[in-house]
Amino acid sequence: MYIHEIPGWPGFHWNKERLAEPLAEVRHRQGLLIGHMGALGFSLRQEAVLQTLTADVIKSSEIEGEKLDAEQVRSSLARRLGMDMGALKPADRDVEGVVEMMLDATRHYDQPLTAERLFTWHAALFPTGRSGMRKIRVGTWRDDREGPMQVVSGPTGKERVHFEAPAAPRIEKEMAAFLDWFNAHNDLDQVMKAGLAHLWFVSIHPFEDGNGRIARAIADMALARSENSPQRFYSMSAQIRLERNDYYNILEQTQKGDMDVTPWMQWFLGCLGRAIDGAQTVLSAVLVKARFWERVQGISINDRQRLVLNRLVDGFEGKLTSTKYATLTKSSQDTAHRDITYLVDHGILVRSSEGGRSTSYALANVV
Repeated sequence: MYIHEIPGWPGFHWNKERLAEPLAEVRHRQGLLIGHMGALGFSLRQEAVLQTLTADVIKSSEIEGEKLDAEQVRSSLARRLGMDMGALKPADRDVEGVVEMMLDATRHYDQPLTAERLFTWHAALFPTGRSGMRKIRVGTWRDDREGPMQVVSGPTGKERVHFEAPAAPRIEKEMAAFLDWFNAHNDLDQVMKAGLAHLWFVSIHPFEDGNGRIARAIADMALARSENSPQRFYSMSAQIRLERNDYYNILEQTQKGDMDVTPWMQWFLGCLGRAIDGAQTVLSAVLVKARFWERVQGISINDRQRLVLNRLVDGFEGKLTSTKYATLTKSSQDTAHRDITYLVDHGILVRSSEGGRSTSYALANVV
């Protein structure tokens, strides 16, 4: 028997005394982080938001086994945030859809969550009406025509069933109750609401696919409400990705338990705290990039060079060669060679000792 089959569903409850300390600790960390970020200049805050949202979009999709192009995600976000990033890589429609959903959830956190809004998010996630090769119902609740909705994880052929969601005929009533609760003004702390909203939505699993990503967007929406700010400086999705096994274990344990969701809320608050702590990594990377651009200020740099230098500062995979430069900037080999030579001559890049086609380049000690 799953919790949605228990009489009294969805009468969730928890031990307030056991959760009081972890909630207070998370709230304290939130305050410290927001204060720290508030002390930064506008451009640095924007860069931190961009890095955080990029990780959030990528990792939320990775949890579901989908790998998005990081540069496309970053370009899509930068464009929508109005940030000048030089030459931006065009984003595929599926990337744009995930970005649209995440930004709508966090930038318009103060607007009601409705069925129509959820349908719009779902349609954005699946612009072709397909999940992989499979055609799915988009922008509407599932109908279970292919059997009960089972929540699984693991590779194809080795899936693990964690629980079975309520039958399709129950969804409209279940979602109406969920949305009424989510939009209601009550005394429940918004951080607690984020954790319970995630669990409740995932328990219903109202769509054929995309439920996990939408659940995390809803939780991010509640977290934005808890901070009364659309700016995101930490990624809950990135932390869940790191703790993916624990996430599915506590989810399964909760689904097979009773209405006491104290263990789930303890895990959620702990994961959130670790996500906030992880924001220091983002902040450090932002400050490194800021120092880099301060030190090369005054040197004339074109859009192609700016694009590649940003990639190098962010952590370029492998070695930069003139061929990779040409590919990244969609330029000719001659143009790539001229751009690189200019950066070497101005002490921004250094040339490796290998000669010929093996020659590679790295940032000089200006970071």
